[in-house]
Amino acid sequence: MPRVDSDLKLDFKDVLFRPKRSSLKSRSEVDLQRTFTFRNSKQTYTGIPIIAANMDTTGTFEMARALSKHTLFTAVHKHYSAEDWRNFAAAHPECLEHVAVSSGSGVADLERLCAVVDAVPALKYICLDVANGYSECFVEYVKTVRGKFPKHTIMAGNVVTGEMVEELILSGADIIKVGIGPGSVCTTRMKTGVGYPQLSAVIECADSAHGLKGHIISVSLCAGADFVMMGGMLAGHDQCTGEVTERNGKKYKLFYGMSSDTAMNKYVGGVAEYRASEGKTVEVPYRGDVENTVREVLGGLRSTCTYVGAAKLKELGRRTTFIRVTQQSNQMFTA
Repeated sequence: MPRVDSDLKLDFKDVLFRPKRSSLKSRSEVDLQRTFTFRNSKQTYTGIPIIAANMDTTGTFEMARALSKHTLFTAVHKHYSAEDWRNFAAAHPECLEHVAVSSGSGVADLERLCAVVDAVPALKYICLDVANGYSECFVEYVKTVRGKFPKHTIMAGNVVTGEMVEELILSGADIIKVGIGPGSVCTTRMKTGVGYPQLSAVIECADSAHGLKGHIISVSLCAGADFVMMGGMLAGHDQCTGEVTERNGKKYKLFYGMSSDTAMNKYVGGVAEYRASEGKTVEVPYRGDVENTVREVLGGLRSTCTYVGAAKLKELGRRTTFIRVTQQSNQMFTA
């Protein structure tokens, strides 16, 4: 018989942060740098823990060049060849501390991953990305990749519950990607009915990961995530894949999910007859250079820290108290 979990689960639209007394005099006093030592690879990473998503529109070499200047990270999409990686590494070796090579879980994916790592020995980070991290074959794949690359830091996902976070960490992953269906161009929840409200997922998964000295990636640092991954917030910039189109005097760029019709037509010749598209394609306003958006994001993050009294980003989770709300903002002039 089906089970019903009657415990209330919350998404980020359901809450706000409660402000707290602060000794900070200025946003400029906030330290956004974090240092992590990873459980399985034993590597240490220092930087601002924001990651460009490994979508082919945002996880580009151009994005990596722009973000690495701020010590932000890029999970580079999996469709670059080993030769592309070799050329990028030769031209921009300073970026390699802040990039990961991405891979799916198929045989061809593993071959491509091995070729890239062989071509660029200085690469330290691997992002294993599948829609359903609950598959037994994905757990075995994580074990396989860990066996081949014992000193690399491995990100793996996606999952939304504590027991799978624990299993993936014990199988060799260092950082777990949390979230099924929360992305701005993801339609998994609508197509399948599967998902988990993201705030509750992050809180549960962070607790499980930190108990094993692991780490998680999600969309909020304040709920216990160690890294935040962004796709839609970085879409539409010069550093994103795609041409700028103009209509009625306004400029746009395409942004789409990696399980969308657009992505599958581009890379595998269409949507296989046994599956459905689980992503959408949208036109986003052209936004120019990503530099301005990065400054806005970092400025907003510093401001959040000052409102809750966190002098360091590391303190944000401990300083955050969520309050449930029925409305987050005044909608009077919202289009």
